Amino acid sequence: MTVRRSDCDCVVILHNPKAGRWPADKKVRRLVSALNERGYSVRVSQNLGEAVELANREFEAGRLKCLIGAGGDGTAGELINRVVPGLPLSFFPTGTSNLVASYFGFSRKPAKAVETLTHGEPIAIDAEMANGRLFLVMLSCGFDAAAVEMVHRRRMEGHRGGRGGFATFIGPICHLIGAYPFPEMSVEVWNGRDGSDGISAHPQANPSATIAAKWVFVFNVPRYGWGLPIAPEASATDGALDLCTYRGGGFWKGLWYTLTTQFQLHRRLRDFQHLRGRRFRVTAEAPVPYQLDGDPAGYLPVEVEVAPHRVHILVPKPVARRLASTAAGN
Repeated sequence: MTVRRSDCDCVVILHNPKAGRWPADKKVRRLVSALNERGYSVRVSQNLGEAVELANREFEAGRLKCLIGAGGDGTAGELINRVVPGLPLSFFPTGTSNLVASYFGFSRKPAKAVETLTHGEPIAIDAEMANGRLFLVMLSCGFDAAAVEMVHRRRMEGHRGGRGGFATFIGPICHLIGAYPFPEMSVEVWNGRDGSDGISAHPQANPSATIAAKWVFVFNVPRYGWGLPIAPEASATDGALDLCTYRGGGFWKGLWYTLTTQFQLHRRLRDFQHLRGRRFRVTAEAPVPYQLDGDPAGYLPVEVEVAPHRVHILVPKPVARRLASTAAGN
């Protein structure tokens, strides 16, 4: 049995040195110094396996206050897939998009990060699972996933020193505008209904709906890498996922969808559809990539489902109250 104590003083930090546009070594050192000043015993590692093993061991022994992921959304994704159930996580954003950090209120400032660790509140949040892999923010299939895949490949080849940044997407997007074929995808929905309705308590043997689309997004939280408010009502505490699809293909359709979505007019489009559900399966006859939280994850088919209350994080009190209010409203 896991021992839980209020006086746990061990903090483990996984520092991803490749996250973000610029090195974050100085920020991480300031974070460590601030934690030491508060009396925490801090261990820092740049090795994912080592950091997770240490955190899991300290948690089972009842000594762990928190495991902090110093990196971006990819770092968060790696941690939630490796830690033991119930282990408390926090994040110190040093990545490019930092979608997880922006939604859950994690600060880039060491002093505020320590304040959250000391006075924050633990909450259990939903995660998404795609073909068995957990992630926190969103899945998308098609054009933007192809751009993510191309950027990742360039990083692996050493482009920009292996670092990210929004500027790295310009070239791939320009290339794909004229080359991407926009193949049609089919989305099977289980427990899917109009967003104004509830979610059925029991899964069905057969899908309740099947949708044809050329852009597919599944959200756990209302964040997207380009800042587009595609699913502003998505919540990580409602036990459901938000599926958003656009039916048209091609550059001009994509530009139109981007503009209407930016001004939150996309709900008026006849070729936009929003459903809520617990499980979706996306397939295509042609090879179509999909991405999870800004990282390439493979090619269709993919089955994505909600994992309720799967991840435990320590967040600022105002964020905990907001999330609790959202959960109560559902």
